[in-house]
Amino acid sequence: MNTSATSTAPSVATVPSVSPRDLVPGVIGMALVGSSVTVSRSLVGAPLFASQAVRYAAAALILVALARVARVPLVRPRGREWLWLAGIAATGLVLFNVAVVRGVAHAEPAVIAVAVACVPILLGLVGPLLEGRRPSRRVLLAAPVVVAGAVLVEGAGRTDAAGVGWAALALACEAGFTLLAVPVLGRHGAWGVSVHAVWLGAVMLAGLAVFTGQPASGPASGAPSGPAAVAAGLGSLTAGQWAAVGYLAVLVTAVAFLLWYRTVAAVGSGRAGLLAGVAPVAAAGAGVLGGGGTPGPAVWLGLVVVIAGLALGLRGGDARG
Repeated sequence: MNTSATSTAPSVATVPSVSPRDLVPGVIGMALVGSSVTVSRSLVGAPLFASQAVRYAAAALILVALARVARVPLVRPRGREWLWLAGIAATGLVLFNVAVVRGVAHAEPAVIAVAVACVPILLGLVGPLLEGRRPSRRVLLAAPVVVAGAVLVEGAGRTDAAGVGWAALALACEAGFTLLAVPVLGRHGAWGVSVHAVWLGAVMLAGLAVFTGQPASGPASGAPSGPAAVAAGLGSLTAGQWAAVGYLAVLVTAVAFLLWYRTVAAVGSGRAGLLAGVAPVAAAGAGVLGGGGTPGPAVWLGLVVVIAGLALGLRGGDARG
């Protein structure tokens, strides 16, 4: 993100109200991410790395095709940009999925969700520093409000020490997905960052799928291993599971990534981070549509608190006020 034009500005700046045009893409992107919780349940029994590799490979092809149709130039990464983009793929795509899957084995899903919902605080603190600015006092005040609303929506759950560790890793990876993009958004834009992070993630996941694709009884049993085991695992997916992979590839990856990075580039990672509170609200709404029943009073209260936090953090005024 280009900050050279403001490098000599006074330390206390007046920040205009954020345009809805800049916020809407991020809101839609986070809503799509929230809907993935319900969709992903059908993939619980699917091979993790293989199915996710297919998801991201398909998303990369879709993004490249759309970029050509839209005549958006995609530039080749250079130098340290490879490290930033690989970091996005390794943390926000690969490790995040591992942390969630391993975490729910030690903790109730709500614990992982609550940890991830704390990301606005990290983005509000660290994001502006990466962009060469001071953190906004208003965003720092609004972030805990948004987090509190998200916690009310998600609820709480039981966990052990390992579950806490996996939850903390999931939070760090979710923050890394946005923070590691800040240094490369200026040159690559939302399109470039999305394309490169997604294809790199697909390569990493495919490698993990092959490396870990060993039969439970061992190679000597005659069962397939390596690439053959991966192919066998993908061949066992049901039509519903393939539909879930397609939904995740098209909407939750290709579309949501573009929308999210567009908002980050437009309003900054600190303010954009507040929109993460939309994801748990969308997840609750998707659960209702999926037959999960009417939300309780805590969910409705959480929705109001999230909206209040967004209103506090996204209005204009003193950048530190």
